[in-house]
Amino acid sequence: MIPDSTIEVWLCEDLGHHDVTNHIPGTTEGQLVAKEEGIAAGIEAATAVFEYLDCPIETAVEDGTAIDPGEVLLSVSGPTRDILRGERPAVNVSAHASGIATKTHEAVDAAREVCESVEIASTRKTTPGLRGVEKRAVVAGGGDTHRLDLSHMAMVKDNHIAEMGLEGAVEHVAEKTSFATQIEVEVEKPEDAPRATDAGADIVLLDNMSAGECERAVDLLVENDPGDALTEASGGITVETVPEYAATGVDVISLGSLTHSADALDLSFRTGTATD
Repeated sequence: MIPDSTIEVWLCEDLGHHDVTNHIPGTTEGQLVAKEEGIAAGIEAATAVFEYLDCPIETAVEDGTAIDPGEVLLSVSGPTRDILRGERPAVNVSAHASGIATKTHEAVDAAREVCESVEIASTRKTTPGLRGVEKRAVVAGGGDTHRLDLSHMAMVKDNHIAEMGLEGAVEHVAEKTSFATQIEVEVEKPEDAPRATDAGADIVLLDNMSAGECERAVDLLVENDPGDALTEASGGITVETVPEYAATGVDVISLGSLTHSADALDLSFRTGTATD
C-alpha cells in the first residue's frame, strides 16, 4: 500500500507551482508499455498514482510478471490533464522498480544454476523514501527482502566489534533484544565465523570475503557444529560472481547493487486521442 502522503510528494515534486503544459481539456486513455524485456514491478505504485488522481485503472499486470517489448503493463482512462500529470511519476517509479526486479531475477537465475537452496537478498542500501517500493521489487524478482529496517534484526557490525569486541558486542545486543529477535554478526576472516556462533549469533555475515574464504568459513562452522546458524555472504558480490558464491555452501547471498545500482527498465507511456 502506497500512502497518499507519498504520492502527493511525488506529484508536487513534478508539478511544481504552476503546471502550464498539462492543462488539456477532455478525456483520454493511456498505456504503460514495455520497451524491453524484463520483470514488471512497481505497478502497484503506478496504479496508486492514477487512483489518487481519480483515473480508473482498466488493466494492470501483476508485479513479478515476465514482460516483452511492446507489452502493455497498465491501462488507464480519465481526464487528459490528470493522466498527463500522473504519467511521469508513474513511469519513473515503475521503471525503477522493474529494473530492480529484473536484476534480482538475473541474480536468482545465476544462483540456481549452481544451488537450488541459496537465497538472494537485498540490503538496506536503498533510496531514501523508496525502500518499500524497492524491497517489493526485489521480491517480485524472486529475491528476499532481508531486514526492512533496524528493528527487524539485530546486526553486530565491524564498528560495534571495534568498540566492544566480538563477544562483548554480541552479549550487549543479546541483553537488549527480545527472544524473537535474531542476531547477525559480521566477520571479516573465516576464522572468526566459529567465534560468532559460539558467542550466540543466529546468522554469520561473511563480509567482503572471496568465494574461497567463504567456503573456508562454512567448513570451519561445520567442524564447530553451529547448530541452526545460517551463513550470509555479502560485500562486492555481483550478478556475474553469484555462481562462485552459490557454490561455497552459504545460505544467503546479499547484493547491495540490486537496489542501488540497477538500471531502470525502459518503459514508456502512450496516450490516445483526447475527446472534448
